[in-house]
Amino acid sequence: MTPTQVFQTLSEKIKRQWWLAFFSAIGIGLLIHMPALLSDIPNHDGLASMYFDQNMITSGRWFLSVACGFSSYYTVPWVIGLLGLLFLGMAAAAVTELLEVDRGWAIVLNSGLLVAFPALASSFAYVFTLDGYMLALLLAVLAVLVTKKYKWGLVGGAFCLAFSLGIYQAYLAFAMILSLFAVLMLFAEKKSAAEKITGTLRYLGMGILGVALYYGILQVLLRVQGKELASYQGIDGMASGNGVGAGGLLHSLRAIYQDFAAFTLKGNVLYNNWISFGALILLALMAVATATVLVQNRKWWKNLWFFVIIVVMFTAVPLVTNVILLISPDVTYHLLMRYQWVLYLIGLITFVSKNACLAKKAAVLEWGAFLAAFALIFFYGVTDNIGYSNLQKKYEKTYAYCVRLLDRIEQTEGYYPGIPIAMVGMIGTEQYPATDLTLSVTGNMIGLSGDSLVYTGENYQEFIKNYLGATLNILPPEAMSEVYYSEEYISMDSFPGEDSIRIIDGIMYIKTENVNR
Repeated sequence: MTPTQVFQTLSEKIKRQWWLAFFSAIGIGLLIHMPALLSDIPNHDGLASMYFDQNMITSGRWFLSVACGFSSYYTVPWVIGLLGLLFLGMAAAAVTELLEVDRGWAIVLNSGLLVAFPALASSFAYVFTLDGYMLALLLAVLAVLVTKKYKWGLVGGAFCLAFSLGIYQAYLAFAMILSLFAVLMLFAEKKSAAEKITGTLRYLGMGILGVALYYGILQVLLRVQGKELASYQGIDGMASGNGVGAGGLLHSLRAIYQDFAAFTLKGNVLYNNWISFGALILLALMAVATATVLVQNRKWWKNLWFFVIIVVMFTAVPLVTNVILLISPDVTYHLLMRYQWVLYLIGLITFVSKNACLAKKAAVLEWGAFLAAFALIFFYGVTDNIGYSNLQKKYEKTYAYCVRLLDRIEQTEGYYPGIPIAMVGMIGTEQYPATDLTLSVTGNMIGLSGDSLVYTGENYQEFIKNYLGATLNILPPEAMSEVYYSEEYISMDSFPGEDSIRIIDGIMYIKTENVNR
């Protein structure tokens, strides 16, 4: 077949709903995230990732290097961002097919929520790995879709899940929530009990096989490379079988439910003003009204199993959402790992769009869901850009600070290129007032909040090298251990104080933290 024939055949097989989801995600994504694509501003981790081969096998991410290799290992935000949105557009199309969404407005808004949710903005702050993470997200969605669509799909789905986890383990929750949605859709259909149980076991089997395959490949590659899992984020507990933590299973389960409630109600991400809160309430009310009509129409309230399923579902939701806390209880659970919360918003919109027609005032329910979702997309888009604005200001303030610091270092008597330098790295708040005006919005948006890009000596070294063109010989943190509690160091001024830099026994000590620490 000629290229023309191939593309024509593909266009005939691709559904209108897929195209709509794909281009909606890319279009809305560009509108919201263009500031991050067109700038080249790192966050604190990005300072050391101007070029990074992404070999993170010691963190269990054995496929990340391949996933990020398409855009090269250089931090090129425009290329990486476009690839990330391309994968995200495909994921939006896959979600549309999985949830069987056919209303155009629901497809567009679902795709909009997927690309607007603030967890994605935090991912853009770590742009050097964004394309790999979005490929992992796509594979997580495909794992569930393939399992649903094909007779032996659980095998293909397991492979998709394994490679998704090999890029970033946090998207396991994404696959589990979508599997839960698929099972609920299955139970809503008029099928025999055997078919429903068999269908449920398919998703369970896909998950077990996928995780086993991921773990098996990980162990093989660790042995081939002669490495061990690192302690970072408690990932080494996976290999030792200590995933549930020292407090035992009950302690981990309690932490899961507490964290789910805390983030949902007080996380300052799903909502942080009365408009977003009102939009969430409106969307929930439309879903409850639609559910009431559906239950009455199908007389599910007469079936005991209906109530059993409801209890099981609400019990399972926090578990599948926070499954990472069961695997690694000591993890620092930041916003990059909470992307799955957007699926509940997508689920509510999908539910209303598919079932509101059963109500006498279907238009009211659909318009309510439409307006609520539109408001949330706008609100999340504004939130994302507030974060990007603060990231720009963080860079500017860090640049100005480091210019002054480098000048002082070079003007200090006894300085010579390559002199060993020891410093804590934190910038004091006593001599520099906090100027992050966005904290009420970006407080939980890791990578986008705060006043500065530098927190350690290594951060200074990388920033000054990459943005000021100077090379400093910053010593590892252990170099501070001998003098940190000494009277001589404590009595030093904090930068930019006159006595903030001293050369002691051939080592230049720089005090940047608060005078009284």
